[in-house]
Parts: sequence; structure tokens; C-alpha cells
Amino acid sequence: MNNNLLFDFTVEKSTKTVIINREFAAEISLVWDAFTKQEILDQWWAPKPWESKTKFMDFKVGGKRFYAMVSPEGDEHWSIQKYTTISPISNFKMWNAFADKDENPELPGSDWDFNFIEQNETTKVNITITNESLERFERMIEMGFQGGFTMTLNYLEKLLKIINQ
Repeated sequence: MNNNLLFDFTVEKSTKTVIINREFAAEISLVWDAFTKQEILDQWWAPKPWESKTKFMDFKVGGKRFYAMVSPEGDEHWSIQKYTTISPISNFKMWNAFADKDENPELPGSDWDFNFIEQNETTKVNITITNESLERFERMIEMGFQGGFTMTLNYLEKLLKIINQ
């Protein structure tokens, strides 16, 4: 990994918000695809040894992704993401919630805002996650979100290097 690439993770309890800034040594179109195409997302969107398994994904405004984090023992923890706005290769927003295996969301959820900026041969991704309740925010933090999402973004960095070869 290139240790000179920006990576900061800010947890703001007062606003129930998590802000992540991460740079990748890859073109913006490739980083965009890694966040918006199921076949790439499932390769990195889970902290190992867990795996991401997408049941379906329709990346369009009003579309959704329904997926599970699957443990090595086969336990499935489902989530649903509903895409609310998309500005190709620069921004997309989605609403995210835990769910049961039948797509019933476990409320409250959170709003995710992804921004992609290419500069100096790197792509910076800014992710702002705003939770609908303090209870959900605290649950997310207690579940180890910071460590797990840091791990997944590091997997993405490795995957992008492989794809770029």
C-alpha cells in the first residue's frame, strides 16, 4: 500500500455522522466502478474472513442493492441500499439499513453520500454517513464499523492495484 495516500476516519457523535476521506492510486472511472458494479463490490465490501454476497443490484435512481455479509460459518447479515441520487463518476447517494432475509429493513437507517474527485493521478473518495438516530449510530460504532470499513477499503486498494496491472 502507498502510505502517502490520504486516509482519515472521523466519528462525530454530536451529529451522528461518520466522515471518511480515502485516496486511491487509480483513475476515477475504475474507483467509481468499484463502488457501483456488483461484480467488483462483492470482491471487497466485507471485512475478511466475511464475504459480501449480493442477491440483486440495480444501480439507478430508485434502484437498490440487497446483499448479505456472510461469515465463514455461513451466517448471513443482510442490508438494503436504496439509491437516491446519481451523478455519474462524481457522486451518488443512498439510504442504507440492516434488513432481514426477506428485504424488510430494520429501521432506522442511514444516509450515505459518496463523492469522487480525481487529482494528481489519484482518486479521492469522500464518504459521509449520517445516521437517522443516535441509537443506530452507536450500534454501528459498537459493531466495529470503523475497523471493519477500514479493512474493506484497504482490500479495495489492493484490488485496484491488481486490476490496474
